[in-house]
Amino acid sequence: MRKAEKQAVFSTVGCLVFMVLGFILEKLQVGSYPLFFAVAIFSGGWKQTTEGISEIIHEKTLNVDLLMALAAIGACIIGNWFEGAMLTFIFCLSGALEEYTTNKSKKEITALMQLKPTKALKLLANGRTEEVEVSELILADQVVVPKGAAIPIDGEIIQGRTTIDEAAISGESVPVEKSVGAEVFGGTTNTGNAFTMSVSKTSEDTLFAKIIRLVEDAQNTPTQTASFIGKIENIYVKAVLVLVPLSIILSHFLLGWSFQESFYRGMVLLVVASPCALVAAATPATLAAISNGARNGVLFKGGTYLENLAQLKAIAFDKTGTLTRGKPTVTDSLFLGDKKTAIDVLVALESKTTHPLAEAIVDHFIIDLPEELKQVDVTEIAGFGVQAEIDGHLWKIGKHAFDPKSTQVSAEVLDKITYFQDSGKTVIYLAKEDQLQAVIALFDVAKAEARQVVQYFNQQGVHTTMMTGDHQGTAKVIAKEIGIQKYYADCLPEDKTNLIAAEKENYQVNAMVGDGINDAPALATSSIGIAMGEGTDIAMDVADVVLIKNDLSKLQMSHQLSKKLQRIVKQNIVFSLAVILLLVLSNFFQIISLPLGVVGHEGSTILVILNGLRLLRTIKTPDYQDKQPKNPQDCQNCELYKLEKCANFHC
Repeated sequence: MRKAEKQAVFSTVGCLVFMVLGFILEKLQVGSYPLFFAVAIFSGGWKQTTEGISEIIHEKTLNVDLLMALAAIGACIIGNWFEGAMLTFIFCLSGALEEYTTNKSKKEITALMQLKPTKALKLLANGRTEEVEVSELILADQVVVPKGAAIPIDGEIIQGRTTIDEAAISGESVPVEKSVGAEVFGGTTNTGNAFTMSVSKTSEDTLFAKIIRLVEDAQNTPTQTASFIGKIENIYVKAVLVLVPLSIILSHFLLGWSFQESFYRGMVLLVVASPCALVAAATPATLAAISNGARNGVLFKGGTYLENLAQLKAIAFDKTGTLTRGKPTVTDSLFLGDKKTAIDVLVALESKTTHPLAEAIVDHFIIDLPEELKQVDVTEIAGFGVQAEIDGHLWKIGKHAFDPKSTQVSAEVLDKITYFQDSGKTVIYLAKEDQLQAVIALFDVAKAEARQVVQYFNQQGVHTTMMTGDHQGTAKVIAKEIGIQKYYADCLPEDKTNLIAAEKENYQVNAMVGDGINDAPALATSSIGIAMGEGTDIAMDVADVVLIKNDLSKLQMSHQLSKKLQRIVKQNIVFSLAVILLLVLSNFFQIISLPLGVVGHEGSTILVILNGLRLLRTIKTPDYQDKQPKNPQDCQNCELYKLEKCANFHC
């Protein structure tokens, strides 16, 4: 329990105890009973009254705390000591519940803070380890992470293989396999074997530290609705302070009420007209929504961006790494000669280079290479491909391996090649002594969730656009596959920025989703910049929203969360205003007493806060994640793989 919560609880209990004692003494007709009621009022109301006076002195503003204090004092002046104490007790109880519920909405950031490691096992030159403060680690230090321990800082695995639970950062519950060269993040948990890592970032620059700072900043940045309500609170309180004495005077002289009754009704009006529920309509709900997003791997840099997402009218996506996986995948293969020999040569030559196309081919054709091919001497021809001499024959892989003008192939094969090219795919050829042996088509395929997410925004009436630096053919194929309404190809960073600026002018509220350095200007120009968490640092720095894991389904969840926030805030505002109006009218017709007015008023405040806390519930979206085979060798036993009916090795 936090300090503020403890103070609120002690004040409430103290107020209740002295109020009960005062009530008993009053019934026993003990003359000192007002003293106990006074202590109850002081015990329960000192904190709110002090805060109200402090705001008047330092910020020159009035708030609802002052109204409650004046109402309690007024009740005592006319001899209603019990009502004054009851008002203070219920107001104090309400404050304690508000403190509790607000802290509950902040629990995600508290949980993150508790997960932040403070100690690390530094590996010394003599091979021993020493426990040190994480803040003392510097770049290139080596750290040992035992099984079950929290990873203390960002770095790279240099020895060992393990599985890591990254739920604290990505929201993904399934542990991720990591081996030498893989990046690991501070604050995640090593659920597998012990490993050794090299420090790549200082403790203040880790991804985990950035997440905590972003969530804290977001929780301290109010939405436009909350800011507006905060501004009118001061005006509203001033209006109430003017209306209360007017109502006392007018009801006494015009309606003929006794002065005591007029004053009593004025005190009730002071209570029921105060905007406690209205003030609490937006902020707790926004905090809950931001916490929900953080728990699910979505960081909002401010409540305003979360609120504005519900008003979204247009959204633009970068292609590579955002809508697509960001790396090529073999989608088609055509063999003209001995298939086994061709595959063996393909893997033997391509395994000697680190080109993304070569890596995709090696990943696709999972075989055990013959020993004689493992030592083959490969020559890389920059910009064209690779070649090698095997058993006295020159084998070539790449675009230079096939020239339709000099190599004779059937019309059927040429039609296939043309079809691959028209589909926006990259075509690689394998030739033996200028005789075509195989045709491999590769494509940066769309992410599994991309089509569903784009379809969701289309259904919501949000205009969808794709902007890419790739050529027209590839852009057209991807746009058609995932249902993008409009696409732009061959875009430079300046082109993307200009297009986003034009969309912003046409649609007012637009968003840009990207991951690269070339997307940064467009992200900064849009109403809401959304960065993919596995993208570049500059993209994440300028963006307003960060999807920690490159999962577009979280973007759909964020939009749904924003719409739900909008609905709940509207519900809270309408409900709070309706309750105020009902209580004011009830007081005018002398239906409610001061304690009932307090119960109705503070009860509505608590209901408004609890309604906002519904945003802590996770919004479920379909699971569109790509599923990898547990063991790549499983593909060897897959009938679809053997029959070449599988587009790639992703099952």
